[in-house]
Amino acid sequence: MNRTTHRGTERVAVLQTKFTELLGCTVPLQQAGMGKLASPALAAAVADAGGLGMVSGIGAAPPEYVAKILDGLHRSTSGVFGANFIVDGVRESGKLDADFLKVLEVAASRASVVEFFYEQPDAELVEIAHAGGALVSWQLGSASEAVAAERAGCDLIVAQGTEAGGHVRGKIGLMALLGEVLPSVKVPVVAAGGIGTGRAMAAALAAGASAVRVGTRFVAAEEAGTHPAYVDKLIAAEAKDTILTEAFSANWPNAPHRVLRSCVEAVDRFQGEIVGETSQPWAPDVRVAVHPRDSFVADKTTTGTFDAMPLWAGESVDGVKRVQKAGEIVRELATEAEGLLRHWND
Repeated sequence: MNRTTHRGTERVAVLQTKFTELLGCTVPLQQAGMGKLASPALAAAVADAGGLGMVSGIGAAPPEYVAKILDGLHRSTSGVFGANFIVDGVRESGKLDADFLKVLEVAASRASVVEFFYEQPDAELVEIAHAGGALVSWQLGSASEAVAAERAGCDLIVAQGTEAGGHVRGKIGLMALLGEVLPSVKVPVVAAGGIGTGRAMAAALAAGASAVRVGTRFVAAEEAGTHPAYVDKLIAAEAKDTILTEAFSANWPNAPHRVLRSCVEAVDRFQGEIVGETSQPWAPDVRVAVHPRDSFVADKTTTGTFDAMPLWAGESVDGVKRVQKAGEIVRELATEAEGLLRHWND
C-alpha cells in the first residue's frame, strides 16, 4: 500500500482524501473554530500534527492583532491553518461592516483557509476571501445550503449535524445530513458533529466525507487555554449529559447550541445580574462583564460562577477523558481511524 511521509509521520493511503489533496494536510481532520479557545497555540499544534488548525473569535479583533497572530503562525508551524469567522450580523442594510471587512482581508492574505459560519452562503464574502489568496469553506446544516455554498464558489463545505457542540446550524443528525449533502455537491465535504473518537472519524470517512471536524476533544487540549473548571465538567460528562437548547442566547438570539445540561439547570437557578468576567486575547487587561445567558467561552481569563456559564459540549464528550496535547489527540484519532478503515477495506 502506498505511503506518504510528512514531518516524519506516515499515513497510509486510506487517509488520503480530496481534503488532504486540496489543503496539503496528511490527516483529514479539521480543528473546529471555538471562539478564543481556538487559539494560535492550538492551531499550530493541530497543524504540526498534520491536520487543519483553526484560529477563531477574531471577527471583532483589531486588524493589526489578526495580522500579528497569523504572521506568528507562519513562523511557528509549517502545517496548514485557517481562520474562522461568524458572519451573523456582519451586514447592515445589505452592506458589509467596514471593520469586519478589514479583518477578513487581513486573514485571507495570510491563512490557507477562510471559513464562514452562520447565515446563508454569501458569494461576496467568498470572493473577498479568494481575492486574498485563501481557500474558502462554509459550515452549514442542510443540502440546500450546501448547494448554495458551492454555487457561491466555496472550495469545501462543513456539514454540521445536531450532535455538534457549540452553536448548531443542522436540524438533523450527521449521518442523515451526509446522506443528503454528499450527492448534492462536488466539493469536498467535512463531517462535523459528535466526532471524538477514531471510530466516529472512520465512520464519517467511510460514509463519503473527505474529512472530519473535531471540537469538543480540543476544548480539553492543553493548548486551548480552557478554564480547568470547564474541562473538569467535560471529563465527567457523557453524551446523554448534553442538550440542544437556546438557553444562552441573550446576546445571540434564536441561535440553537449544544451545552452540558447541568449549566442550563444552573443558569435557571442563578439570581445575580453578573455571572462573571472575562478578557479578550487582544485586550487582556480589559475585564468584560458576562451576564447570565450570554454566549461566550470560559477560558483561563474567566472568573465567576462557572456552573451557570455556557459549557459548550458535543455528543462526542464521551471521548474527553483527560487533558491532552492537541497533537496527541490528532494522532490518536488518525491511528484508530486508519486501523479501522484498513480492516473494513480488507
